[in-house]
Amino acid sequence: MKHKPSTQASYAAILLCISSLAMPAHAQFAKPEDAIKYRKAALTVMGAHFGRVAAMASGRAPYDAKAAAENAALAETMSKLPWAAFPEGSDKGETKAKSEIWTDKARFAEAADKLQVEMSKLTVAARVGTLDALKPAVASVGGTCKNCHDNFRQ
Repeated sequence: MKHKPSTQASYAAILLCISSLAMPAHAQFAKPEDAIKYRKAALTVMGAHFGRVAAMASGRAPYDAKAAAENAALAETMSKLPWAAFPEGSDKGETKAKSEIWTDKARFAEAADKLQVEMSKLTVAARVGTLDALKPAVASVGGTCKNCHDNFRQ
């Protein structure tokens, strides 16, 4: 017979998970270099999966509805990750991040939010299963990426 974990232990585990999510972003990285590596990795993976969808939308790769939906979903998930990796002090080192990320935090946060919204729309469009639904969503994500790069990346 299996034993159920005690209710008290379950609540403790849930509280531990929630409290770890509430930690400040800077507490997640021991050194600024760690934040830079993390955000670069997250952005690289996001770009790779978005690139696969974009290649299909532009005709550079054969359209595959299943692969488009899977890659769009992965890109959407990755679009949520890099933003916590821009803590104070991570503006120096091996990074292409412009100082505007830290001096105009509101505009940078707005750009990050817009990307996440557009990535969600891409996922929805990819699930439709047609190239015609995918193309405008890819164009919107691409424009959002370009705008952020123009404003916040050297």
